[in-house]
Parts: sequence; structure tokens; C-alpha cells
Amino acid sequence: MSTETTVATAVDVASWMQEVASAVEAEATHLTQLDSAIGDGDHGVNMTRGFRAVVEAADGSQPPGKQLVTAGKTLVSKVGGASGPLWGTALRRAGRAVGEAPALDGPVLADALDAALAGVVELGAAEPGDKTMVDALAPAVAALRAGVENGEDLGEAIAAATAAAEEGARSTVPMHARKGRASYLGERSIGHQDPGATSSALIVAALGRALGPTG
Repeated sequence: MSTETTVATAVDVASWMQEVASAVEAEATHLTQLDSAIGDGDHGVNMTRGFRAVVEAADGSQPPGKQLVTAGKTLVSKVGGASGPLWGTALRRAGRAVGEAPALDGPVLADALDAALAGVVELGAAEPGDKTMVDALAPAVAALRAGVENGEDLGEAIAAATAAAEEGARSTVPMHARKGRASYLGERSIGHQDPGATSSALIVAALGRALGPTG
């Protein structure tokens, strides 16, 4: 592992939220198309509005944990449907796990995402295979944790997490939805990629574009 000071060693929360906002806005039409097939058809609009509000509410002078809690609270208040409460809970849980840590480095980020996933699972009562955002988030969190514990630099660990999230999202296509509005469709939900898993993969991928050195 390189010891050069140019190695990215932490995620900047404000940059992460900005990158998420840009990504979901760019993919809003696609997310809405996916959601129109098996949901309410508003996922792209909701996610775009929510993360725009997060960026507007961001205070980069706060420590990372507080920034994440603020982002989570903003999503809950601004986003309708399931995505606001789920991602709002995820980010608030992540922020509480970060606590007073001064930087979102590898071990802290792994703990934060573990807590975020636990919050989503608890609130949504979803497991891998239910055709939800958990199908993207769970493998991503596992891959990030493995990379960090194996001593990979954070960029490599996030790249592995991103690949796992994207594969997880694709894996939802043949699944029979067991949670959320998509579950009402029964077997007709088969053959469609889950919009929540798709946007979750975008959020994980945005981590890699928000990397920088600590301090």
C-alpha cells in the first residue's frame, strides 16, 4: 500500500452528497422508467429532489457524522415514497455510527455503511433476494468491509463495493418482488430491475468520486 500523501484516504461527506445528487439527477429518467414498470413511477423525481435538498442543507464545517445525520433528516422531510425514509434512516444511522470521528476513512466508513444497512433492513424488513435496495447495498457493504480489512486502499475497496452493488442491482431482474409496491404485482415483477437497488448502486459509486486525503 502506498504511503504517498496523494493517496485518497477518506470520503468527504459534502462531496459525496454532491456526487449523489448529480448522479441521481443524470439517471432520473432511467430510475423513473424502472419505477414505472413495478412501482409508482416517481423514484427518479423523488431521489433528485431529495438529494438536491441535502446539498442545499449541507454544512461542510460540521464533522462527518453530523453531516450524515443532517443529510438523513433532510431526506426524511423532503422525499416521499419509500426512498426518503429508507435512505434517511440509513444516513442517520451511518452518522451516529461515525460519532465524533474526524474523518470518514476506511474503518469508519465500513462501520457507517454497516449501520446504514442495518437501518434499512430494520425499517424495510427486507432481506437479500426480496428485490429491494438491500440486494445492492448488502453485497456492497460486505465488499467494502472485506477490502478495508484486507488492507486495500480505500479507492480499491470502494471500487469493489461499487462493482458488487451494480451486480446486486442487476441480480434483481429475475427476482420475484416480496416487499414494497412491486410485491403487489406478483410474478409480473419478474424481469424488471429494482429501481431502489439501481439508485443504491449510484450512491455507492459516488463514494469513489468523493475521495481525498485526510487533513
